[in-house]
Amino acid sequence: MKRLMVIGLAAVLAACASNDEVELKPADLVDFNESADVRAVWSDNVGVGAGKDYNLMPPARLHDRIIAADAEGLVAAYDLNGGDQQWEIELETEVSSGVGAAGSQVYVGTLRGEVIALDVASGAEQWRTALTSEILAPPQGNGTEVVVQSADGKVFGLNSESGEQIWMHDTSVPALTLRGTATPVVTSTSVYAGFATGKIMALDVKDGSVQWEQRVAIAQGRSELERVIDINGAPMLVGDILYSGSYQGRLVALNRSNGRGLWAKQESSYNNLSAGLGYIFITDADDRVKAYDANNGQLKWENDQLVRRRLGAPQSFGSYVAVADFEGYVHIMNQTDGSFVARRKVDGNGVRSPMLAVGETLYVYGNGGELEALSVQ
Repeated sequence: MKRLMVIGLAAVLAACASNDEVELKPADLVDFNESADVRAVWSDNVGVGAGKDYNLMPPARLHDRIIAADAEGLVAAYDLNGGDQQWEIELETEVSSGVGAAGSQVYVGTLRGEVIALDVASGAEQWRTALTSEILAPPQGNGTEVVVQSADGKVFGLNSESGEQIWMHDTSVPALTLRGTATPVVTSTSVYAGFATGKIMALDVKDGSVQWEQRVAIAQGRSELERVIDINGAPMLVGDILYSGSYQGRLVALNRSNGRGLWAKQESSYNNLSAGLGYIFITDADDRVKAYDANNGQLKWENDQLVRRRLGAPQSFGSYVAVADFEGYVHIMNQTDGSFVARRKVDGNGVRSPMLAVGETLYVYGNGGELEALSVQ
């Protein structure tokens, strides 16, 4: 329970105080024969990194650049391949969302509930728009609209040129939720968003009207903690299928056009998903890494050697899948069977934020601000 960052902390502390069980330690790192060599192509430090608020601060890729932000408002852009810094700007406000990007713009959200748009070529600020609550997930766009999901259950559609609000969709927020918000998926026609109610919705990107909604999880149990069913991981669109997971709920595959369920498995996760080689990769709430068949939901393999190491989201790249832990180790695994092939320590402060893959390169942003581009040989 101590790992859950929640709104309504007093309830969780009371629940933990009544638990007489001895807290189990993180699993020790196992020895294995490394069959690959993981190396840093380039690295740099981005300010103070993710900060101490346990917000996820993923970087973003746009064109030939990777852009990262730190918790104090430093935003920096780097050449994707060589790592040369292209620009750096201080926003003079606390960033809480990480980075989103689309068209020619870079977006960040703040603890004050502002969305800030920057020019990807120069870093020049283009507009700021104030919304209703802190923004914990990267704003997303399609080149015309910018979509932002705030911590109070609202989804906003903004004009990408001016930042003007076009529409707003409001949902209720349970009394107790995980701290975090699912990053919406934005296309030219639709927005796919997950909520703390355990529901996923498709909204019209032009006006915010509901195209369909589907329940991923149903609250069970007597205590409020047992009934937490947040969708904190971003929905993932692969072709015509939308995949989504929830905490204390299910992993589901849905038809993107109408939300019809294709398959579902009992699962508990609050991290993003990843896909590769016909698999859907997931780190569950107990820090087990699993691969499911993308077509039918059959469990293909499971690796339980990293339990209680506070794993972040899995990220596939090349023929590998990687996960990072609270000590800053990045564990590289074989996609076909989950066996370890390499390991590298990136940031001694740990890695919480989702990693980014571009082709054969994995980009890792550590809690202490270390940004590394990794390749496996």
